[in-house]
Amino acid sequence: MVAPPDDELLRADSLHFQHADGSPALRGVSLGVTRAEILAVTGPRGSGKTTLLRCLSGQVRPRRGTVLLDGVPVHTMGPFARERLRRDRFGWIDPAPALVPELTVWENTALPLMLRGTGRRRARQAALEWLERLDVAEDARRRPDELRQAERQRVCVARALAVTPSVLFADEPTAPLHRADRAQVLRTLTSAARSHGVTVVLATHDAEIAALADRAVALLDGRRVRTLHLPPVVETADLPGGAGTAEGRAACSLSV
Repeated sequence: MVAPPDDELLRADSLHFQHADGSPALRGVSLGVTRAEILAVTGPRGSGKTTLLRCLSGQVRPRRGTVLLDGVPVHTMGPFARERLRRDRFGWIDPAPALVPELTVWENTALPLMLRGTGRRRARQAALEWLERLDVAEDARRRPDELRQAERQRVCVARALAVTPSVLFADEPTAPLHRADRAQVLRTLTSAARSHGVTVVLATHDAEIAALADRAVALLDGRRVRTLHLPPVVETADLPGGAGTAEGRAACSLSV
Protein backbone atom coordinates (compact mmCIF):
# COMPACT_ATOMS: atom_id res chain seq x y z
CA MET A 1 0.00 0.00 0.00
CA VAL A 2 1.37 3.41 -0.96
CA ALA A 3 1.20 6.08 1.76
CA PRO A 4 -0.92 9.12 0.84
CA PRO A 5 0.94 12.37 0.17
CA ASP A 6 1.54 14.65 3.15
CA ASP A 7 -0.61 17.43 1.66
CA GLU A 8 -3.62 15.17 1.03
CA LEU A 9 -6.71 16.71 2.62
CA LEU A 10 -9.51 14.37 1.55
CA ARG A 11 -9.29 10.64 0.94
CA ALA A 12 -11.84 8.06 -0.17
CA ASP A 13 -11.15 4.34 -0.48
CA SER A 14 -13.33 1.64 -2.05
CA LEU A 15 -16.61 3.54 -1.80
CA HIS A 16 -19.76 1.56 -2.50
CA PHE A 17 -23.24 3.05 -2.44
CA GLN A 18 -26.68 1.86 -3.48
CA HIS A 19 -29.80 3.85 -4.31
CA ALA A 20 -33.00 3.23 -2.38
CA ASP A 21 -34.20 0.88 -5.14
CA GLY A 22 -31.07 -1.25 -4.72
CA SER A 23 -29.33 -0.12 -7.91
CA PRO A 24 -25.60 0.58 -7.46
CA ALA A 25 -24.40 4.19 -7.64
CA LEU A 26 -20.75 3.71 -6.64
CA ARG A 27 -18.73 0.54 -7.12
CA GLY A 28 -15.40 0.71 -5.32
CA VAL A 29 -14.38 4.30 -6.09
CA SER A 30 -11.11 5.52 -4.54
CA LEU A 31 -9.44 8.92 -4.85
CA GLY A 32 -7.39 11.49 -2.97
CA VAL A 33 -7.59 15.29 -3.06
CA THR A 34 -4.66 17.47 -2.03
CA ARG A 35 -4.93 20.82 -0.26
CA ALA A 36 -5.94 23.75 -2.47
CA GLU A 37 -6.41 21.44 -5.45
CA ILE A 38 -9.25 21.88 -7.93
CA LEU A 39 -10.37 18.37 -8.84
CA ALA A 40 -12.95 17.70 -11.55
CA VAL A 41 -15.07 14.57 -11.29
CA THR A 42 -16.23 13.94 -14.83
CA GLY A 43 -18.67 11.61 -16.52
CA PRO A 44 -22.09 11.53 -18.16
CA ARG A 45 -25.27 11.96 -16.16
CA GLY A 46 -25.97 8.88 -14.05
CA SER A 47 -22.28 7.97 -13.68
CA GLY A 48 -22.22 8.53 -9.90
CA LYS A 49 -20.70 12.01 -9.71
CA THR A 50 -23.31 13.53 -7.37
CA THR A 51 -23.37 10.44 -5.15
CA LEU A 52 -19.59 10.60 -4.82
CA LEU A 53 -19.71 14.26 -3.79
CA ARG A 54 -22.47 13.51 -1.28
CA CYS A 55 -20.39 10.71 0.28
CA LEU A 56 -17.24 12.86 0.41
CA SER A 57 -19.14 15.74 2.04
CA GLY A 58 -20.83 13.59 4.67
CA GLN A 59 -24.34 14.08 3.34
CA VAL A 60 -24.76 10.31 3.08
CA ARG A 61 -22.82 7.34 4.39
CA PRO A 62 -21.31 4.91 1.92
CA ARG A 63 -22.47 1.32 2.19
CA ARG A 64 -18.82 0.26 2.29
CA GLY A 65 -15.52 2.11 2.18
CA THR A 66 -13.92 5.01 4.02
CA VAL A 67 -13.83 8.80 3.76
CA LEU A 68 -11.12 10.70 5.65
CA LEU A 69 -10.76 14.47 6.12
CA ASP A 70 -7.32 15.34 7.49
CA GLY A 71 -7.11 11.70 8.57
CA VAL A 72 -10.37 11.91 10.57
CA PRO A 73 -13.05 9.37 9.50
CA VAL A 74 -16.12 11.07 8.10
CA HIS A 75 -17.96 7.86 7.21
CA THR A 76 -18.29 6.80 10.87
CA MET A 77 -19.54 10.15 12.20
CA GLY A 78 -23.06 10.45 13.56
CA PRO A 79 -25.59 12.76 11.91
CA PHE A 80 -24.94 15.72 14.25
CA ALA A 81 -21.16 15.51 13.82
CA ARG A 82 -21.53 15.35 10.03
CA GLU A 83 -23.91 18.31 10.07
CA ARG A 84 -21.40 20.32 12.12
CA LEU A 85 -18.62 19.32 9.73
CA ARG A 86 -20.63 20.50 6.73
CA ARG A 87 -21.41 23.79 8.47
CA ASP A 88 -17.86 24.51 9.65
CA ARG A 89 -15.59 23.03 6.98
CA PHE A 90 -17.53 22.51 3.76
CA GLY A 91 -19.31 24.57 1.13
CA TRP A 92 -21.81 23.22 -1.39
CA ILE A 93 -23.21 24.46 -4.71
CA ASP A 94 -26.20 22.66 -6.24
CA PRO A 95 -26.95 22.43 -9.97
CA ALA A 96 -30.07 24.57 -9.45
CA PRO A 97 -30.10 27.66 -7.23
CA ALA A 98 -31.64 27.08 -3.80
CA LEU A 99 -32.16 30.25 -1.75
CA VAL A 100 -34.39 31.17 1.19
CA PRO A 101 -37.24 33.14 -0.46
CA GLU A 102 -37.98 35.29 2.62
CA LEU A 103 -34.39 36.60 2.85
CA THR A 104 -32.72 39.24 0.71
CA VAL A 105 -29.77 38.39 -1.51
CA TRP A 106 -27.18 39.60 0.97
CA GLU A 107 -28.93 37.83 3.84
CA ASN A 108 -28.91 34.57 1.89
CA THR A 109 -25.21 35.02 1.18
CA ALA A 110 -24.38 35.87 4.80
CA LEU A 111 -26.54 33.14 6.34
CA PRO A 112 -23.84 30.41 6.57
CA LEU A 113 -21.46 32.90 8.18
CA MET A 114 -24.03 33.90 10.79
CA LEU A 115 -24.79 30.23 11.48
CA ARG A 116 -21.09 29.86 12.28
CA GLY A 117 -21.36 32.68 14.81
CA THR A 118 -20.06 35.59 12.73
CA GLY A 119 -21.58 38.94 13.72
CA ARG A 120 -24.21 40.42 11.42
CA ARG A 121 -22.13 43.44 10.35
CA ARG A 122 -19.05 41.38 9.52
CA ALA A 123 -21.12 38.73 7.75
CA ARG A 124 -22.87 41.40 5.68
CA GLN A 125 -19.55 42.95 4.65
CA ALA A 126 -18.16 39.58 3.54
CA ALA A 127 -21.38 38.79 1.67
CA LEU A 128 -21.32 42.11 -0.19
CA GLU A 129 -17.69 41.60 -1.20
CA TRP A 130 -18.46 38.26 -2.81
CA LEU A 131 -21.64 39.52 -4.43
CA GLU A 132 -19.54 42.32 -5.95
CA ARG A 133 -17.06 39.81 -7.37
CA LEU A 134 -19.92 37.93 -9.01
CA ASP A 135 -21.57 41.09 -10.38
CA VAL A 136 -24.77 40.80 -8.33
CA ALA A 137 -24.02 43.35 -5.59
CA GLU A 138 -26.63 45.73 -7.03
CA ASP A 139 -29.24 43.07 -6.22
CA ALA A 140 -28.17 42.77 -2.57
CA ARG A 141 -31.49 44.10 -1.19
CA ARG A 142 -33.72 42.20 -3.59
CA ARG A 143 -35.35 38.85 -2.90
CA PRO A 144 -34.63 35.68 -4.91
CA ASP A 145 -37.94 35.71 -6.79
CA GLU A 146 -36.97 39.09 -8.28
CA LEU A 147 -33.86 37.65 -9.94
CA ARG A 148 -33.23 35.63 -13.06
CA GLN A 149 -32.13 32.04 -12.54
CA ALA A 150 -28.57 32.86 -13.62
CA GLU A 151 -28.41 35.66 -11.04
CA ARG A 152 -29.73 33.36 -8.32
CA GLN A 153 -27.03 30.83 -9.15
CA ARG A 154 -24.35 33.52 -8.83
CA VAL A 155 -25.72 34.30 -5.37
CA CYS A 156 -25.40 30.62 -4.45
CA VAL A 157 -21.77 30.65 -5.58
CA ALA A 158 -21.11 33.78 -3.50
CA ARG A 159 -22.77 32.16 -0.49
CA ALA A 160 -20.56 29.08 -0.78
CA LEU A 161 -17.34 31.09 -1.12
CA ALA A 162 -18.12 33.67 1.58
CA VAL A 163 -17.37 31.20 4.37
CA THR A 164 -13.96 30.29 2.84
CA PRO A 165 -14.57 26.56 3.31
CA SER A 166 -11.81 23.98 3.61
CA VAL A 167 -13.49 22.07 0.79
CA LEU A 168 -16.03 23.41 -1.68
CA PHE A 169 -18.17 20.78 -3.38
CA ALA A 170 -19.70 22.03 -6.61
CA ASP A 171 -22.23 19.75 -8.31
CA GLU A 172 -22.64 20.97 -11.90
CA PRO A 173 -22.55 24.56 -10.59
CA THR A 174 -22.97 26.20 -13.97
CA ALA A 175 -25.73 23.93 -15.31
CA PRO A 176 -28.44 26.67 -15.33
CA LEU A 177 -26.16 29.36 -16.78
CA HIS A 178 -25.66 30.66 -20.31
CA ARG A 179 -22.20 30.23 -21.81
CA ALA A 180 -21.06 33.80 -21.01
CA ASP A 181 -22.29 33.46 -17.43
CA ARG A 182 -20.58 30.09 -17.06
CA ALA A 183 -17.22 31.53 -18.05
CA GLN A 184 -17.40 34.38 -15.54
CA VAL A 185 -18.65 32.25 -12.66
CA LEU A 186 -16.00 29.61 -13.27
CA ARG A 187 -13.22 32.20 -13.46
CA THR A 188 -14.39 33.62 -10.13
CA LEU A 189 -14.72 30.19 -8.58
CA THR A 190 -11.29 28.97 -9.64
CA SER A 191 -9.43 32.22 -8.91
CA ALA A 192 -11.06 32.52 -5.47
CA ALA A 193 -10.20 28.94 -4.65
CA ARG A 194 -6.57 29.45 -5.59
CA SER A 195 -6.19 32.80 -3.82
CA HIS A 196 -7.87 31.58 -0.63
CA GLY A 197 -6.42 28.06 -0.58
CA VAL A 198 -9.84 26.44 -0.96
CA THR A 199 -9.94 22.84 -2.13
CA VAL A 200 -12.61 22.31 -4.80
CA VAL A 201 -14.25 19.05 -5.86
CA LEU A 202 -16.23 19.83 -8.98
CA ALA A 203 -18.67 17.47 -10.70
CA THR A 204 -19.25 18.15 -14.38
CA HIS A 205 -20.16 16.51 -17.67
CA ASP A 206 -18.71 19.48 -19.60
CA ALA A 207 -15.19 19.06 -21.02
CA GLU A 208 -14.58 22.84 -21.07
CA ILE A 209 -15.32 23.10 -17.35
CA ALA A 210 -13.19 20.06 -16.52
CA ALA A 211 -10.26 21.67 -18.37
CA LEU A 212 -10.16 24.47 -15.76
CA ALA A 213 -9.33 22.00 -12.98
CA ASP A 214 -5.85 20.98 -11.88
CA ARG A 215 -6.74 17.35 -12.40
CA ALA A 216 -9.70 15.22 -13.43
CA VAL A 217 -10.97 11.78 -12.52
CA ALA A 218 -13.63 10.08 -14.62
CA LEU A 219 -16.59 7.94 -13.59
CA LEU A 220 -18.79 5.66 -15.64
CA ASP A 221 -21.54 3.48 -14.15
CA GLY A 222 -20.21 4.12 -10.64
CA ARG A 223 -16.60 3.11 -11.38
CA ARG A 224 -13.35 5.00 -11.96
CA VAL A 225 -12.31 4.81 -15.59
CA ARG A 226 -9.03 5.62 -17.24
CA THR A 227 -10.27 7.44 -20.33
CA LEU A 228 -13.49 9.35 -20.82
CA HIS A 229 -14.16 11.53 -23.84
CA LEU A 230 -16.69 14.11 -22.77
CA PRO A 231 -18.88 15.59 -25.50
CA PRO A 232 -18.97 19.37 -25.84
CA VAL A 233 -22.01 21.05 -24.33
CA VAL A 234 -24.21 22.39 -27.12
CA GLU A 235 -26.52 25.33 -26.55
CA THR A 236 -29.97 24.26 -27.70
CA ALA A 237 -32.16 27.18 -26.61
CA ASP A 238 -31.99 30.63 -25.15
CA LEU A 239 -34.53 29.94 -22.43
CA PRO A 240 -35.53 32.38 -19.65
CA GLY A 241 -33.60 31.53 -16.52
CA GLY A 242 -31.06 29.17 -18.04
CA ALA A 243 -29.64 27.39 -21.06
CA GLY A 244 -30.50 23.95 -22.24
CA THR A 245 -27.82 21.40 -23.13
CA ALA A 246 -27.56 18.32 -25.25
CA GLU A 247 -25.11 15.49 -24.62
CA GLY A 248 -23.58 12.96 -26.93
CA ARG A 249 -22.23 9.62 -25.96
CA ALA A 250 -19.00 9.23 -24.00
CA ALA A 251 -16.33 6.74 -24.99
CA CYS A 252 -14.38 5.13 -22.17
CA SER A 253 -12.12 2.29 -21.07
CA LEU A 254 -12.01 0.86 -17.56
CA SER A 255 -9.06 1.71 -15.35
CA VAL A 256 -6.80 -0.94 -13.90
